[in-house]
Amino acid sequence: MATPTVAANAYASLARIMDSAGGAGAKPTDLGGGQSFGDVLKNAVGSVLDSGRKSDAQTVAMASGKSNVMDVVTAVAETDVAVSTLVSVRDRMIQSYEDIMKMSI
Repeated sequence: MATPTVAANAYASLARIMDSAGGAGAKPTDLGGGQSFGDVLKNAVGSVLDSGRKSDAQTVAMASGKSNVMDVVTAVAETDVAVSTLVSVRDRMIQSYEDIMKMSI
């Protein structure tokens, strides 16, 4: 089971990644008129990070007697779904990259 220190370190690492991705310099041009893939991915990772922070806040509130168990369970379940979705997207992106690398030129 993850300890609060492990969770805090994971969130800090994710926040550093998000900050470095946001200030990486020149942005690619947007040909479709919508958000770029990088922006969509950044927003998705940011929402997972926010979900984790909400879950942690609910856990701390329950420990101090300001929240009930159902709120904590709901927040943890939402975080679990968000992380599982992010991992699935990551796995699919890696699989797609590997498929592209196998293509002959």
